[in-house]
Amino acid sequence: MSMINSLRAAVRTNRRRVAAGVYDVLPEDAASAVVDCAVYQHGKRKGETCSPREAARRVKAEQQLQDGAGSFSWIGLHEPTEAEFEGIAQRFGLHPLAVEDAVHAHQRPKVERYDDVLFAVFKTIRYVEHDQLTPTSEVVDTGELMVFAGRDFVITVRHGGHGSLQELRHRLEADADEAGLLAKGPAAVLHAIADHVVDNYLLVAERLQNDVDEIEYGVFSAKGGRSADVGRVYQLKREVLEFKRAVVPLLRPMQQLSEPLQRLVDPDIQKYFRDVADHLARVAEQVHGFDELLNSLLQANLAQVSVAQNEDMRKITAWAAIFAVPTMITGVYGMNFDYMPELHHEYGYPMVLGAIALICVGMYRGFRRNGWL
Repeated sequence: MSMINSLRAAVRTNRRRVAAGVYDVLPEDAASAVVDCAVYQHGKRKGETCSPREAARRVKAEQQLQDGAGSFSWIGLHEPTEAEFEGIAQRFGLHPLAVEDAVHAHQRPKVERYDDVLFAVFKTIRYVEHDQLTPTSEVVDTGELMVFAGRDFVITVRHGGHGSLQELRHRLEADADEAGLLAKGPAAVLHAIADHVVDNYLLVAERLQNDVDEIEYGVFSAKGGRSADVGRVYQLKREVLEFKRAVVPLLRPMQQLSEPLQRLVDPDIQKYFRDVADHLARVAEQVHGFDELLNSLLQANLAQVSVAQNEDMRKITAWAAIFAVPTMITGVYGMNFDYMPELHHEYGYPMVLGAIALICVGMYRGFRRNGWL
Protein backbone atom coordinates (compact mmCIF):
# COMPACT_ATOMS: atom_id res chain seq x y z
CA MET A 1 0.00 0.00 0.00
CA SER A 2 2.92 2.34 0.66
CA MET A 3 3.99 2.02 -2.96
CA ILE A 4 0.46 2.77 -4.18
CA ASN A 5 0.15 5.86 -1.94
CA SER A 6 3.54 7.16 -3.04
CA LEU A 7 2.64 6.55 -6.67
CA ARG A 8 -0.65 8.45 -6.34
CA ALA A 9 1.24 11.51 -5.19
CA ALA A 10 4.05 10.96 -7.69
CA VAL A 11 1.67 10.64 -10.65
CA ARG A 12 0.13 14.04 -9.95
CA THR A 13 3.55 15.59 -9.46
CA ASN A 14 5.01 13.86 -12.50
CA ARG A 15 2.27 15.18 -14.80
CA ARG A 16 3.19 18.72 -13.83
CA ARG A 17 6.89 17.94 -14.36
CA VAL A 18 6.28 16.35 -17.75
CA ALA A 19 4.30 19.39 -18.83
CA ALA A 20 7.25 21.52 -17.82
CA GLY A 21 9.73 19.25 -19.59
CA VAL A 22 11.55 18.15 -16.43
CA TYR A 23 12.84 14.56 -16.80
CA ASP A 24 15.85 14.30 -14.53
CA VAL A 25 14.34 14.67 -11.05
CA LEU A 26 12.65 11.26 -10.79
CA PRO A 27 14.17 8.15 -9.17
CA GLU A 28 16.70 6.21 -11.19
CA ASP A 29 15.23 3.61 -13.54
CA ALA A 30 16.23 0.07 -12.57
CA ALA A 31 17.99 -1.40 -15.56
CA SER A 32 17.96 -4.96 -14.23
CA ALA A 33 14.33 -5.54 -15.26
CA VAL A 34 14.56 -3.73 -18.64
CA VAL A 35 14.85 -6.16 -21.55
CA ASP A 36 14.82 -3.54 -24.30
CA CYS A 37 14.06 0.15 -24.57
CA ALA A 38 14.03 2.21 -27.74
CA VAL A 39 12.56 5.29 -29.40
CA TYR A 40 10.64 5.08 -32.69
CA GLN A 41 10.14 7.93 -35.11
CA HIS A 42 7.59 7.45 -37.92
CA GLY A 43 7.88 3.69 -37.64
CA LYS A 44 11.69 3.53 -37.53
CA ARG A 45 13.91 2.80 -34.58
CA LYS A 46 16.11 5.77 -33.65
CA GLY A 47 19.45 4.82 -32.13
CA GLU A 48 20.39 1.89 -29.94
CA THR A 49 18.91 0.58 -26.72
CA CYS A 50 18.71 3.27 -24.05
CA SER A 51 17.40 3.74 -20.54
CA PRO A 52 13.73 4.66 -19.92
CA ARG A 53 14.87 8.09 -18.76
CA GLU A 54 16.80 8.66 -21.96
CA ALA A 55 13.89 7.35 -24.04
CA ALA A 56 11.50 9.83 -22.41
CA ARG A 57 13.96 12.66 -23.04
CA ARG A 58 14.40 11.70 -26.70
CA VAL A 59 10.66 11.48 -27.31
CA LYS A 60 10.16 14.91 -25.76
CA ALA A 61 12.90 16.36 -27.93
CA GLU A 62 11.57 14.70 -31.10
CA GLN A 63 8.06 15.95 -30.41
CA GLN A 64 9.27 19.49 -30.05
CA LEU A 65 11.10 19.25 -33.36
CA GLN A 66 8.36 17.38 -35.22
CA ASP A 67 5.37 19.19 -33.73
CA GLY A 68 4.55 16.24 -31.49
CA ALA A 69 3.90 13.70 -34.23
CA GLY A 70 5.16 10.18 -34.83
CA SER A 71 7.51 9.63 -31.86
CA PHE A 72 7.07 7.12 -29.06
CA SER A 73 9.13 4.90 -26.79
CA TRP A 74 8.75 1.17 -26.24
CA ILE A 75 10.06 -0.16 -22.93
CA GLY A 76 10.07 -3.90 -22.28
CA LEU A 77 10.45 -5.30 -18.76
CA HIS A 78 10.57 -8.81 -17.31
CA GLU A 79 9.18 -9.44 -13.82
CA PRO A 80 10.11 -6.06 -12.29
CA THR A 81 9.93 -5.55 -8.54
CA GLU A 82 8.08 -2.64 -6.96
CA ALA A 83 11.32 -0.73 -6.54
CA GLU A 84 12.41 -1.41 -10.13
CA PHE A 85 9.10 -0.30 -11.59
CA GLU A 86 8.45 2.68 -9.35
CA GLY A 87 10.65 5.13 -11.26
CA ILE A 88 9.16 4.18 -14.65
CA ALA A 89 5.62 4.38 -13.26
CA GLN A 90 6.26 7.87 -11.92
CA ARG A 91 8.01 9.01 -15.07
CA PHE A 92 5.11 8.09 -17.36
CA GLY A 93 2.29 8.85 -14.94
CA LEU A 94 0.89 5.32 -14.76
CA HIS A 95 -2.13 4.73 -12.58
CA PRO A 96 -1.26 3.10 -9.22
CA LEU A 97 -3.91 0.38 -9.58
CA ALA A 98 -2.57 -0.64 -12.97
CA VAL A 99 0.98 -0.55 -11.61
CA GLU A 100 0.00 -2.85 -8.75
CA ASP A 101 -1.55 -5.32 -11.23
CA ALA A 102 1.56 -5.21 -13.42
CA VAL A 103 3.98 -5.86 -10.58
CA HIS A 104 2.09 -8.58 -8.71
CA ALA A 105 0.60 -10.35 -11.77
CA HIS A 106 -1.99 -13.18 -11.42
CA GLN A 107 -4.60 -10.99 -13.07
CA ARG A 108 -7.63 -11.82 -15.17
CA PRO A 109 -7.23 -10.94 -18.90
CA LYS A 110 -8.69 -7.49 -19.44
CA VAL A 111 -8.33 -4.08 -21.10
CA GLU A 112 -8.87 -0.98 -18.96
CA ARG A 113 -8.58 2.73 -19.62
CA TYR A 114 -6.89 5.14 -17.23
CA ASP A 115 -7.22 8.67 -18.63
CA ASP A 116 -5.17 8.59 -21.85
CA VAL A 117 -3.54 5.23 -21.16
CA LEU A 118 -4.81 1.78 -22.13
CA PHE A 119 -3.82 -1.03 -19.78
CA ALA A 120 -4.14 -4.56 -21.19
CA VAL A 121 -3.52 -7.90 -19.47
CA PHE A 122 -2.92 -11.00 -21.58
CA LYS A 123 -2.36 -14.60 -20.52
CA THR A 124 0.46 -16.14 -22.53
CA ILE A 125 0.14 -19.87 -23.23
CA ARG A 126 2.88 -22.36 -24.09
CA TYR A 127 2.23 -25.98 -25.06
CA VAL A 128 4.34 -28.35 -22.98
CA GLU A 129 5.74 -31.21 -25.04
CA HIS A 130 5.20 -34.72 -23.63
CA ASP A 131 5.75 -38.23 -24.97
CA GLN A 132 2.61 -39.62 -23.38
CA LEU A 133 -0.30 -38.03 -21.57
CA THR A 134 -0.40 -39.15 -17.92
CA PRO A 135 -2.62 -38.22 -14.95
CA THR A 136 0.07 -35.71 -13.90
CA SER A 137 1.13 -34.35 -17.29
CA GLU A 138 1.47 -30.57 -17.67
CA VAL A 139 -0.06 -29.74 -21.05
CA VAL A 140 -0.13 -25.92 -21.01
CA ASP A 141 2.10 -23.46 -19.19
CA THR A 142 0.74 -19.96 -18.57
CA GLY A 143 2.41 -16.61 -18.10
CA GLU A 144 1.23 -13.01 -18.10
CA LEU A 145 1.87 -10.00 -20.27
CA MET A 146 0.81 -6.47 -19.33
CA VAL A 147 0.82 -3.58 -21.79
CA PHE A 148 0.59 0.14 -21.03
CA ALA A 149 -0.19 2.06 -24.24
CA GLY A 150 -0.15 5.85 -23.97
CA ARG A 151 -0.02 8.54 -26.60
CA ASP A 152 3.77 8.49 -26.84
CA PHE A 153 4.90 5.33 -25.05
CA VAL A 154 4.39 1.58 -24.78
CA ILE A 155 5.47 -0.30 -21.66
CA THR A 156 5.31 -4.09 -21.64
CA VAL A 157 5.70 -6.13 -18.45
CA ARG A 158 6.17 -9.88 -18.84
CA HIS A 159 5.82 -12.54 -16.15
CA GLY A 160 6.86 -16.14 -16.72
CA GLY A 161 9.58 -17.98 -18.58
CA HIS A 162 7.99 -17.71 -22.03
CA GLY A 163 6.11 -15.16 -24.15
CA SER A 164 9.15 -13.07 -25.09
CA LEU A 165 8.38 -10.13 -27.39
CA GLN A 166 11.91 -9.78 -28.76
CA GLU A 167 11.15 -11.64 -31.99
CA LEU A 168 7.96 -9.62 -32.45
CA ARG A 169 9.83 -6.36 -31.93
CA HIS A 170 12.48 -7.35 -34.49
CA ARG A 171 9.80 -8.32 -36.99
CA LEU A 172 8.04 -4.97 -36.59
CA GLU A 173 11.33 -3.10 -36.90
CA ALA A 174 12.16 -5.02 -40.09
CA ASP A 175 8.90 -3.71 -41.54
CA ALA A 176 9.61 -0.19 -40.34
CA ASP A 177 8.50 2.31 -42.96
CA GLU A 178 5.84 4.93 -43.44
CA ALA A 179 3.24 2.24 -44.22
CA GLY A 180 4.34 -0.15 -41.44
CA LEU A 181 2.39 -0.75 -38.25
CA LEU A 182 4.96 1.01 -36.07
CA ALA A 183 4.20 4.22 -37.94
CA LYS A 184 0.69 4.09 -36.42
CA GLY A 185 2.10 4.54 -32.91
CA PRO A 186 1.53 2.78 -29.56
CA ALA A 187 -1.92 1.45 -30.53
CA ALA A 188 -0.29 -0.48 -33.37
CA VAL A 189 2.17 -2.07 -30.92
CA LEU A 190 -0.75 -3.05 -28.69
CA HIS A 191 -2.43 -4.68 -31.70
CA ALA A 192 0.77 -6.49 -32.70
CA ILE A 193 1.13 -7.90 -29.18
CA ALA A 194 -2.53 -8.99 -29.06
CA ASP A 195 -2.20 -10.62 -32.48
CA HIS A 196 1.00 -12.37 -31.38
CA VAL A 197 -0.66 -13.75 -28.24
CA VAL A 198 -3.78 -14.94 -30.09
CA ASP A 199 -1.69 -16.59 -32.82
CA ASN A 200 0.02 -18.61 -30.07
CA TYR A 201 -3.44 -19.56 -28.81
CA LEU A 202 -4.23 -21.00 -32.25
CA LEU A 203 -1.05 -23.08 -32.22
CA VAL A 204 -1.73 -24.41 -28.72
CA ALA A 205 -5.33 -25.27 -29.66
CA GLU A 206 -4.04 -27.25 -32.63
CA ARG A 207 -1.68 -29.25 -30.41
CA LEU A 208 -4.38 -29.79 -27.80
CA GLN A 209 -6.58 -31.30 -30.50
CA ASN A 210 -4.10 -34.18 -30.80
CA ASP A 211 -4.27 -34.87 -27.06
CA VAL A 212 -8.07 -34.81 -27.09
CA ASP A 213 -8.09 -37.21 -30.06
CA GLU A 214 -5.72 -39.54 -28.21
CA ILE A 215 -7.99 -39.56 -25.16
CA GLU A 216 -11.07 -40.14 -27.32
CA TYR A 217 -9.41 -43.09 -29.06
CA GLY A 218 -8.47 -44.58 -25.69
CA VAL A 219 -11.99 -44.28 -24.33
CA PHE A 220 -13.66 -45.87 -27.35
CA SER A 221 -10.99 -48.44 -28.17
CA ALA A 222 -11.67 -52.19 -28.04
CA LYS A 223 -10.69 -52.41 -24.36
CA GLY A 224 -12.78 -49.36 -23.55
CA GLY A 225 -12.95 -48.33 -19.95
CA ARG A 226 -10.21 -50.77 -18.89
CA SER A 227 -7.46 -49.12 -20.95
CA ALA A 228 -8.58 -45.49 -20.69
CA ASP A 229 -7.46 -43.83 -17.45
CA VAL A 230 -9.98 -41.51 -15.80
CA GLY A 231 -7.04 -39.58 -14.34
CA ARG A 232 -5.73 -38.75 -17.83
CA VAL A 233 -9.13 -37.46 -18.94
CA TYR A 234 -9.51 -35.36 -15.81
CA GLN A 235 -5.97 -33.95 -16.04
CA LEU A 236 -6.48 -32.88 -19.65
CA LYS A 237 -9.76 -31.27 -18.69
CA ARG A 238 -7.98 -29.25 -15.99
CA GLU A 239 -5.40 -28.05 -18.54
CA VAL A 240 -8.14 -27.12 -21.01
CA LEU A 241 -9.92 -25.12 -18.30
CA GLU A 242 -6.69 -23.22 -17.63
CA PHE A 243 -6.49 -22.44 -21.34
CA LYS A 244 -10.15 -21.40 -21.32
CA ARG A 245 -9.53 -18.91 -18.49
CA ALA A 246 -6.93 -17.20 -20.67
CA VAL A 247 -9.06 -17.00 -23.81
CA VAL A 248 -12.68 -16.33 -22.89
CA PRO A 249 -12.27 -13.17 -20.71
CA LEU A 250 -10.34 -11.51 -23.56
CA LEU A 251 -13.20 -11.74 -26.09
CA ARG A 252 -15.11 -8.64 -25.04
CA PRO A 253 -12.03 -6.37 -24.60
CA MET A 254 -10.79 -7.20 -28.12
CA GLN A 255 -14.22 -6.40 -29.52
CA GLN A 256 -14.25 -3.09 -27.63
CA LEU A 257 -10.87 -2.10 -29.08
CA SER A 258 -12.32 -2.58 -32.58
CA GLU A 259 -15.35 -0.35 -31.94
CA PRO A 260 -15.47 3.23 -33.30
CA LEU A 261 -16.15 4.64 -29.81
CA GLN A 262 -12.61 3.73 -28.72
CA ARG A 263 -10.90 7.12 -29.12
CA LEU A 264 -7.43 5.99 -28.02
CA VAL A 265 -7.08 3.62 -30.99
CA ASP A 266 -6.51 4.84 -34.53
CA PRO A 267 -9.44 3.91 -36.84
CA ASP A 268 -7.01 2.15 -39.18
CA ILE A 269 -5.77 -0.01 -36.29
CA GLN A 270 -9.34 -0.82 -35.19
CA LYS A 271 -9.75 -2.85 -38.38
CA TYR A 272 -6.81 -5.02 -37.32
CA PHE A 273 -8.32 -5.51 -33.87
CA ARG A 274 -11.46 -6.88 -35.54
CA ASP A 275 -9.29 -9.54 -37.16
CA VAL A 276 -7.73 -10.39 -33.79
CA ALA A 277 -11.20 -10.61 -32.23
CA ASP A 278 -12.30 -13.02 -34.99
CA HIS A 279 -9.29 -15.28 -34.41
CA LEU A 280 -9.86 -15.16 -30.67
CA ALA A 281 -13.52 -16.13 -31.14
CA ARG A 282 -12.41 -19.13 -33.18
CA VAL A 283 -10.03 -20.23 -30.42
CA ALA A 284 -12.76 -19.74 -27.82
CA GLU A 285 -15.07 -22.00 -29.82
CA GLN A 286 -12.36 -24.66 -30.07
CA VAL A 287 -11.62 -24.54 -26.35
CA HIS A 288 -15.32 -24.68 -25.51
CA GLY A 289 -15.62 -27.69 -27.82
CA PHE A 290 -12.66 -29.38 -26.08
CA ASP A 291 -14.27 -28.79 -22.71
CA GLU A 292 -17.63 -30.21 -23.78
CA LEU A 293 -16.03 -33.20 -25.49
CA LEU A 294 -13.90 -34.00 -22.44
CA ASN A 295 -17.02 -33.84 -20.26
CA SER A 296 -18.65 -36.39 -22.56
CA LEU A 297 -15.52 -38.56 -22.63
CA LEU A 298 -15.30 -38.47 -18.85
CA GLN A 299 -18.91 -39.60 -18.56
CA ALA A 300 -18.44 -42.24 -21.26
CA ASN A 301 -15.31 -43.54 -19.57
CA LEU A 302 -17.04 -43.80 -16.21
CA ALA A 303 -19.98 -45.56 -17.87
CA GLN A 304 -17.64 -48.04 -19.55
CA VAL A 305 -15.90 -48.74 -16.26
CA SER A 306 -19.30 -49.40 -14.69
CA VAL A 307 -20.26 -51.72 -17.54
CA ALA A 308 -16.95 -53.58 -17.23
CA GLN A 309 -17.54 -54.03 -13.51
CA ASN A 310 -21.05 -55.35 -14.18
CA GLU A 311 -19.60 -57.84 -16.66
CA ASP A 312 -17.11 -59.02 -14.06
CA MET A 313 -19.87 -59.43 -11.52
CA ARG A 314 -21.94 -61.46 -14.00
CA LYS A 315 -19.01 -63.81 -14.66
CA ILE A 316 -18.37 -64.23 -10.97
CA THR A 317 -22.06 -64.93 -10.36
CA ALA A 318 -22.21 -67.47 -13.23
CA TRP A 319 -19.18 -69.40 -11.95
CA ALA A 320 -20.54 -69.30 -8.42
CA ALA A 321 -23.82 -70.78 -9.68
CA ILE A 322 -21.99 -73.56 -11.53
CA PHE A 323 -19.90 -74.48 -8.48
CA ALA A 324 -22.99 -74.36 -6.29
CA VAL A 325 -24.39 -77.47 -8.00
CA PRO A 326 -21.63 -79.94 -7.00
CA THR A 327 -21.40 -78.27 -3.61
CA MET A 328 -25.10 -78.86 -3.00
CA ILE A 329 -25.12 -82.48 -4.25
CA THR A 330 -21.99 -83.54 -2.41
CA GLY A 331 -23.28 -81.77 0.65
CA VAL A 332 -26.44 -83.87 0.58
CA TYR A 333 -24.43 -87.09 0.38
CA GLY A 334 -22.22 -85.97 3.20
CA MET A 335 -25.06 -86.25 5.71
CA ASN A 336 -24.95 -89.18 8.16
CA PHE A 337 -28.04 -91.22 7.22
CA ASP A 338 -28.20 -94.99 6.67
CA TYR A 339 -31.01 -94.91 4.16
CA MET A 340 -30.20 -92.60 1.25
CA PRO A 341 -30.69 -93.26 -2.49
CA GLU A 342 -27.87 -95.14 -4.17
CA LEU A 343 -25.59 -95.23 -1.14
CA HIS A 344 -25.11 -98.96 -1.65
CA HIS A 345 -25.55 -98.97 -5.45
CA GLU A 346 -22.57 -100.34 -7.38
CA TYR A 347 -22.57 -97.46 -9.90
CA GLY A 348 -23.96 -94.78 -7.59
CA TYR A 349 -20.73 -92.74 -7.31
CA PRO A 350 -20.04 -92.45 -11.07
CA MET A 351 -23.73 -91.76 -11.69
CA VAL A 352 -23.66 -88.81 -9.25
CA LEU A 353 -20.43 -87.46 -10.75
CA GLY A 354 -21.91 -87.76 -14.24
CA ALA A 355 -25.05 -85.94 -13.14
CA ILE A 356 -22.93 -83.15 -11.62
CA ALA A 357 -20.88 -82.86 -14.81
CA LEU A 358 -23.98 -82.76 -17.05
CA ILE A 359 -25.66 -80.11 -14.94
CA CYS A 360 -22.51 -77.94 -14.79
CA VAL A 361 -21.92 -78.23 -18.56
CA GLY A 362 -25.54 -77.35 -19.23
CA MET A 363 -25.33 -74.29 -16.98
CA TYR A 364 -22.02 -73.23 -18.55
CA ARG A 365 -23.51 -73.41 -22.07
CA GLY A 366 -26.56 -71.50 -20.95
CA PHE A 367 -24.48 -68.71 -19.41
CA ARG A 368 -22.28 -68.53 -22.53
CA ARG A 369 -25.32 -68.31 -24.77
CA ASN A 370 -26.69 -65.42 -22.71
CA GLY A 371 -23.35 -63.56 -22.71
CA TRP A 372 -22.56 -64.02 -19.03
CA LEU A 373 -19.36 -65.96 -19.70
